[in-house]
Amino acid sequence: MAPNARLDHRNPLVFDTHELGRRPGALQRLSRTIDAPKDLGLQEVIGVPEGAPVQLELRLESVMEGVLVTGTARAQAQGECVRCLEPLELDLEADFQEMFSYPDADDRGRPKAEPADDAGESAENEDRLFIEDGLFDLEPVLRDAVVLALPMQPVCQDDCPGLCSECGARLADDPDHHHDAVDIRWAALQGLAGSLEDGEKDEMSGADAEAGVDEKQEK
Repeated sequence: MAPNARLDHRNPLVFDTHELGRRPGALQRLSRTIDAPKDLGLQEVIGVPEGAPVQLELRLESVMEGVLVTGTARAQAQGECVRCLEPLELDLEADFQEMFSYPDADDRGRPKAEPADDAGESAENEDRLFIEDGLFDLEPVLRDAVVLALPMQPVCQDDCPGLCSECGARLADDPDHHHDAVDIRWAALQGLAGSLEDGEKDEMSGADAEAGVDEKQEK
């Protein structure tokens, strides 16, 4: 987040550091349950549903250059098994740690003597998160932590057998499910055998018909 961004203290993911002051070593512990923001997780794979409760446990520590935030987020994620495509749920626990810097201090916590040029300052600040008016926004940190904690290929159980490749049946529901495999090397011979059998049946039908005619003539 670039400095001078306006933060809304009413946002449940925005936290106030005024109680810490700028006293290095000062600590504050916070517990908060929030509603999950939209798209929290891996899109179309697995994530925390929007509005679901997310429990946050935070430790805020004041240091020279800013506030070091260490925490854990707990929630229940929902998704789809990549093998059998059935819905699944799992308990999510995501740990994170991030430094939120004072915008008027350098990396050593000292006041900046002179402003850097625009290009240099932009490059330096691109990957840094800042405290603005004593507030910081935890949402980008939470999103990154949740994505890292979620499985890229979620499964309903470790040994899920998935779906039948031929008919799509869920194999966990029918462990004995199978299809008789035909060796393609014999497929042509089987087709020929079927044709011969059909021919024999036709000949037998013709012979039976002739026998019936002869029998009628004798009568």
